[in-house]
Amino acid sequence: QEETDVEREENEDSLSDPTKERDPTEGSSSSPESRSDDDDVVPESIAIENSALESLVRWYCREAGVRSLEKHINKITRKLALQVVAEKEGTELTEKSRRKSDSWTVTDENLDDYVGKPIFTSDRMYEKDPLPNGIVMGLAWTSLGGSALYIETQAIMRGTDPDGRPKGGGMLQTTGQLGEVMKESTQIAYTVARARLSQAEPGSGYFDDHDVHMHVPEGATPKDGPSAGVTMVTAMLSLALDRPVRNDLAMTGEISLTGKVLPVGGIKEKTMAARRAGIKCIIFPNENKRDFDELPDYLKEGIDVHFAGEYADVYKVAFGD
Repeated sequence: QEETDVEREENEDSLSDPTKERDPTEGSSSSPESRSDDDDVVPESIAIENSALESLVRWYCREAGVRSLEKHINKITRKLALQVVAEKEGTELTEKSRRKSDSWTVTDENLDDYVGKPIFTSDRMYEKDPLPNGIVMGLAWTSLGGSALYIETQAIMRGTDPDGRPKGGGMLQTTGQLGEVMKESTQIAYTVARARLSQAEPGSGYFDDHDVHMHVPEGATPKDGPSAGVTMVTAMLSLALDRPVRNDLAMTGEISLTGKVLPVGGIKEKTMAARRAGIKCIIFPNENKRDFDELPDYLKEGIDVHFAGEYADVYKVAFGD
C-alpha cells in the first residue's frame, strides 16, 4: 500500500508540473534502438498508377458518383495489404489472392488481378469503316450516364404468290426489349423512312418487297424513350439505299411524323459517351444547340457537331447529299 501511495504521488507531481521532463521511451514497448528494418514491411514501390484509375473509371465504374470507384480502390488496397503481410510472414495464399506480377505497382495491365474482369468491355460493336448497311450508332442516356446505342436493321425478301407478285405489303418487326414509347418511335421512323425513300428514289418499292427487322443490341437491358428516332430512320434508309454510314458518326433526336427533329435530354452525357467511343461527328437537334454550347471546351474539342431541324439535315450529313 505504501508503494502504491508513493507511485500515485509521483504521478500527481508529474501532472502538476508540466516542466518536469519525462523519459521519451517511457510507456513504450520498444525503443528506436530495438526497432529493426524488418518492421517496415510496406514496399516502397507499392502504388496505384493513374492508368489503373482511368481504367477503373472507364471499364468498371461509369456511374455519375464515386461510391463504386471508392469500393474498387478499397478492394485493391485490401488485397495489397493481404499480400504484403502474407509474404512477410511466409503464408501461402490461394491462387486468386496471391500476387501474380513481380511489381507491387497496380497498373491498367494487372488491374484485373485485383478487381476481376471489366464490367464494360467495349464502347463499339463495330470497328469496320464504313459500317455495314442498315447499322447506325445512336446516343442514349442511361442510369450510368451516356452510352453508345446501335440500331441494326435487316431486310427479308417477301414471298411471292403464284403470279410472282410479293405477298402483302412490307412490315416492320422490332426486338431488343423496347419500351412502349420506343416502340411507337419505331413506327414513326418506319413511316418517315418510307416517305424519304420515295423522295430519294421515286418508284422504289423496297419497303413493299421486303420485311424489315429492327434490333437494338443488349437485349437484356430495357430501353425506352424517343431519342433514337433519327437513328432508326437513318438505319432503315441505309438498308434501302444500300449505302453505308461512316463508323465515327453518331446521332440523337426525336423524329416527328412530318420529319421534324425534336430536342432530347442528356446532351452532356451523350457527348461524353461519344468521346469515349471515338466519335468524331455528332448530329444533335437544333433546339439542343444551347445545351451543347454550355458544355466545357474539353468536351467539345475535336468533335464536328451538326444541328438538325428537319430530317433532311440529318440525311445530308449521313449520306452526303
